[in-house]
Amino acid sequence: MNRLRTKLTLLLVAALLLVAVIATTLSFLLLSPPRFHEIEDALASQWILVADLASHGDLPPPAPDRIIGVHEKSPSGEQLEGPTHGINAALAAKGRSERVAVLKTLDAPWPVIAGRLADGRWLWLPMTAPHEPPNQDWALFGWVFAMLIGTTLVMLVAVRRLTEPLALLERTVAAIGPGGEIEPLAEDGPKEVRAAARAINLLASRLKQAMESRIRLVAAAGHDLRTPMTRMRLRAEFLPVEERETWIADLNELDRIADSAIQLVREEVEGSTHSPIRLDGLVHEVVDELREVGLAVSLDSTVPVCVQARPLSLRRAIRNLAINAATHGGGAHLAVSSVDGHALVTLSDRGPGIPEALMGQVFEPFFRVDPARGAAVPGAGLGLAIAREIAIGNGGRLTLQNRPGGGLVQLLSFPAAG
Repeated sequence: MNRLRTKLTLLLVAALLLVAVIATTLSFLLLSPPRFHEIEDALASQWILVADLASHGDLPPPAPDRIIGVHEKSPSGEQLEGPTHGINAALAAKGRSERVAVLKTLDAPWPVIAGRLADGRWLWLPMTAPHEPPNQDWALFGWVFAMLIGTTLVMLVAVRRLTEPLALLERTVAAIGPGGEIEPLAEDGPKEVRAAARAINLLASRLKQAMESRIRLVAAAGHDLRTPMTRMRLRAEFLPVEERETWIADLNELDRIADSAIQLVREEVEGSTHSPIRLDGLVHEVVDELREVGLAVSLDSTVPVCVQARPLSLRRAIRNLAINAATHGGGAHLAVSSVDGHALVTLSDRGPGIPEALMGQVFEPFFRVDPARGAAVPGAGLGLAIAREIAIGNGGRLTLQNRPGGGLVQLLSFPAAG
C-alpha cells in the first residue's frame, strides 16, 4: 500500500470514479425520467374506451393476419409483471373491475395488453408506450462495477508505463551485489525507460572506476611503504640497543598496518569462485591452528553444515574474529550451529565488551576500541573491517552484540548449502 505505483493507481481510479458518479448524479437531477404511472393511466383509459366499443359491437372482427382486436382466446407468452400491475391499479382507480395482463408474445413484435370482456371474448391491444425496465438498481450497480473494472485496468496499464523508470531503478538497486557491482541494463523499451537505463549504466561505470581507483591507491600505498620501511629497519640496526627495540616495534606496527590494508583491498577485489565448504570442519581447523600458537581458543559445539564461499577468505575471517576475541576478551569460545536454513558461527568471550555508543563504528577501517577492551595490544584496527568484507562477499553478514553477563558475541551468518 506504500508503493508509489499503488498510490498513484488508486488516486487516478478514485478521481475518475468520482467524476463519473458526479456526472451521473447531475444527469439524473437535470434529465426528467419518464413518468411511467402517467403512461399506465393513459393505457388504462385507452383500454376502457376500446373495451366499451367492443361491448357495443362497434369493433369489426380482426383479419386473420392482424393481432389487434377481439379474439376468442387469450394470447400466450411471458407476462410482464411491472406494467401489468400498474395498468390494473389504474383500472381499479377508475372503478373498473376488468383485469388485464401485459404479455410478451411471439405473435407480435411489441408487448400485448390482453383482457377478458363481459361476453367471454379477449381484447388484444398493443402497448404503444415504453414500460419501466426491471432491476433498475442492479443496472446502476452493474454500470458502476463496469466503470470500476474498466477504469482500474486502464489505470494499471497507464501507471505501469509511467512509473517503469522508477521500477527499473528499484530493481537495479535490489540487484546490487555484495561488492557493489551493478549488471549493465538493456537500453530498450520506451524513451523514458531507455533514458533511465542509460543513466544507471553510466552511474555504474563511474562508480566502478571510482572504486577501482580507490583500491589501486590503497594497494599502491601499502606496497610502496615496504621500501622505506626496509631501509628504516636496516638503519635501526645501527642504533643503540635501548632505542633499537622501540624503532623495531614501531616498524613492526607499520608493517602490520600495510599488510592489513593490502589484505582489505584483496578481499574487495578477490574474484575466486565459491565452492561448497564444511563449515564445522573449517572452524575446527582454525581452532587447532590458533591453539598451536598459544591462543586461548576453544570449540564448544558444532553441527555438520555446508556453505558456498571462498575457502581462503572465509578461513581468514574466522581466524581474525577468533584472534580478536582471544586477545581482547581473554579467550575465544566458538560454536557452529544451523538455524532456519542459515549456518552460524558464534564467537564469544568474557572481556569488557564494546560501549554501545561505539558499536556503530567498530567496522570502520583503523578504528580501535582498546581503551574499552582492556590493555593495548598490537593491531591495525582492520580485523573486523576485513571480516565484514569477507562475510558480505560470501553472501553472509557479521553482527556484534554485548553479552548480558559481560563480554562480546561475534556472529557470522551464511545461507546454508545442501
